[in-house]
Amino acid sequence: MYRSVRRRKGLLSTRRNRVIAIIGTLAVFGGGITVTQVSSAHTNRRPTANRPPACAPAPGGTAPAGQGVTTTRQNGRTVRNYWGDGQDCGTQAAAQTVSCPDVEQRLPEIPARARDEVARNLDLLQQQIAEANRRLATSQGQGGANFVQNVILGPLADKRRATLDRITIAIDRAGPRPQGLRELATCTVTSTGGGNSTGAPNQPATGAPTTAPPPLDFGPDECSEGNGLDIHDGFQNGNRCVDTEMGEVANADQNPTLLIVSAPQSVRVNQPFTIRVSTRNLIRDRFLPAGQGGYYVDMSILNDQNLVRGHFHSACRQLDSTRVAPDPAPVPAFFVATEDNGGGAAPDVIEIRVPGLANRGIFQCASWAGDASHRIPMMQRANQIPAFDAVRVIVR
Repeated sequence: MYRSVRRRKGLLSTRRNRVIAIIGTLAVFGGGITVTQVSSAHTNRRPTANRPPACAPAPGGTAPAGQGVTTTRQNGRTVRNYWGDGQDCGTQAAAQTVSCPDVEQRLPEIPARARDEVARNLDLLQQQIAEANRRLATSQGQGGANFVQNVILGPLADKRRATLDRITIAIDRAGPRPQGLRELATCTVTSTGGGNSTGAPNQPATGAPTTAPPPLDFGPDECSEGNGLDIHDGFQNGNRCVDTEMGEVANADQNPTLLIVSAPQSVRVNQPFTIRVSTRNLIRDRFLPAGQGGYYVDMSILNDQNLVRGHFHSACRQLDSTRVAPDPAPVPAFFVATEDNGGGAAPDVIEIRVPGLANRGIFQCASWAGDASHRIPMMQRANQIPAFDAVRVIVR
């Protein structure tokens, strides 16, 4: 009885602390108002001897061009993929990345005769963006005010127009000619903070200095009953005590579900490919980067419609055997956490673009939902299947 009362009180206390921790600081710049969320959660943490003084990207913790966060536009929304689950710590100034209109969403039904050629050119579009991002990452501070436009975005638009023309011609040979694809050639550069848990859309870069992301807005974590283990500090350490309240669980008919709706059966080595993931009852608007101490420190949160707030993860790992469970320790060959301010009671689909897998073999590619603090969301009943799915992809 005492424990039950204590935990109910702790749950209410945690929620009050979360409200107290978020302080709105208003600053006026040129007539505009910005709201900065400031967290006091760090003042509630107990010191931990093994807490790292700083963190660096883990293996596989960044995109091929070195970014901690990449963005795409899908269905009118900015989709943010956090590489390595935010393990780049977000301590650097906001990174810049190229954001281009989504071409696949604008294509009509592709005739069977044109599918291979269209797929090759869609892959080429992704390679062009990756190359532009590499150029952007290695040229920070170079040139004048028009450097990015003249050296990166302009040439990228020319390449995209040529590729979009080839897609148009390929479809036109076998079916109705697609209209307006050339309008999708122009891309922009956006600033990605890699830790803004408010889910604010990325704004186009203006060349002005960028600022570090705001502090995380999670409540305090405390292990009030000693068990001989160090206190979990929000970083990715094992053999620790996690006493964060589990938080809020929805009704069974509103529990999150997830399904991989399409993925290739086989690809070539280093060939980019797309996995399409559908989620239901998951509001993809809350991500506390693990590299900033946002791991296992926030309870599960429901929105006003009693739907889980969080994000979802996607990863691919090579299987040494298909007869025994794999070793859990190795870092996967590919991993991102995805947040886009979308999602809801109705199912929808987000594309995860894998830049390629370097080794031949059988890979397990999986997607699973995460609540605000990276755990698979709770289910009302024990016999409900959690929000995850996996497929096998052969790399030849």
